Amino acid sequence: MDRPRTRALIAAAALAALPLSACSAGSLGSSAEEGVTGITLMVSNAADTVEAAEAIAAAFEAENSDVDVTVETRPGGTEGDNLIKTRLATGDMPDVFVYNTGSLLQALNPQQQLVDLSGEAWVGDIDQAFLDAAGGDDATYGAPFGGVQAGAVLYNKAVYEELGLEVPRTWDEFMANSQAAVDSGRAGIIQTYGETWTSQLFVLGDFHNVLAAEPDFPERYTANEVGYATSDAARKGFEHQQQAFEAGLFNENFPSATYPDGLAMLAEGEGVHFPILTGVVSELVDTYPDQVDDIGVFGLPGDDAASAGLTVWTPDGAYIPATTEGERLDAAKRLVAFIASPGACEARNEVAPPTGPYPIQGCELPDDAPAASQDIATYLSEDRATPALEFLSPVKGPNLENLTVEVGSGIRPADDAARLYDEDVAKQAQQLGLEGW
Repeated sequence: MDRPRTRALIAAAALAALPLSACSAGSLGSSAEEGVTGITLMVSNAADTVEAAEAIAAAFEAENSDVDVTVETRPGGTEGDNLIKTRLATGDMPDVFVYNTGSLLQALNPQQQLVDLSGEAWVGDIDQAFLDAAGGDDATYGAPFGGVQAGAVLYNKAVYEELGLEVPRTWDEFMANSQAAVDSGRAGIIQTYGETWTSQLFVLGDFHNVLAAEPDFPERYTANEVGYATSDAARKGFEHQQQAFEAGLFNENFPSATYPDGLAMLAEGEGVHFPILTGVVSELVDTYPDQVDDIGVFGLPGDDAASAGLTVWTPDGAYIPATTEGERLDAAKRLVAFIASPGACEARNEVAPPTGPYPIQGCELPDDAPAASQDIATYLSEDRATPALEFLSPVKGPNLENLTVEVGSGIRPADDAARLYDEDVAKQAQQLGLEGW
């Protein structure tokens, strides 16, 4: 999933409207203060991301008095993607920048554009799944900027208790629980197609089940040996979304509802299940603090209860462009090392509760972490979590959210959407120059 888009979902309107902040004078060399090196850290303009970046920068400066860090913002979504690609191409990139891991990182041509950090001491303290998503060919390009999030089902535990429901481990059990919610006068499954990116979770969040059924799917998918239309396991995400629509389990306003509307329904018990990226928990914390611990997480169920688990997204990475040199490169490496340390986790926790576990040794969830974050940690500790496909394959198409809106609205059947998504994916794979396409 395009996470710059999901980062932007928590942005305050005023922040979202801001233009790019100007680079500090320090980003061009030493700052005005003698003996102090000025560097710039660029992040998306989502409110929680900016707040975290400023807290990390302040904590880093407190330990590194010879470095001054300026936080610069950029837009999220496609606009932000294009800006990063343009500035890398023109050699005008800030000293450190935060961006996606996985397939979108590979589209930046990191071998030529970024500094390889695999020799840095902190790399040994980072979870291997993150290193795989933030590197390639034995290289490591980034440090984790944030916690793990899941593409899963947020559910209202208070309503579950009222209705006597148990967490489902199969799709049939999930459908039965959703119908029980409808029978009680609630929305069984919350959908918010007013923001199209939210429609994708039936497909993307189902990947744990795809991999359980077809362990070699990522390799065969990358080699164009299998696709969503030709894999029974992969196509089920589209089929499940069609089934849920046809069963009448969605909220009545699903075509126009936005994800804040969905969060309100979930927190207030008007809806029971919300398939979504769990990064939205940060907004639950801010907007519904009294209800946040009523909200739990479970993975999208498949056919096999024995293999039930969770699809997870590794956090964004903090990267150094190859154009950062000299004293600024040394300062940038020190900042990235701090971002990969418990000190940065503590700084983030001071300004906002973590919305997922950190893939950094020594970074523990605080006791007051949201219940949803603790649920994700349980899946990880029990080895019942799988990285999303975009972290195991560079192949990803941009049109999925439009197709899933159509499937979830009864406009297009699942098998047709799967076929069209395979065609969409092929165009991107050809642009990447992958063999077999």
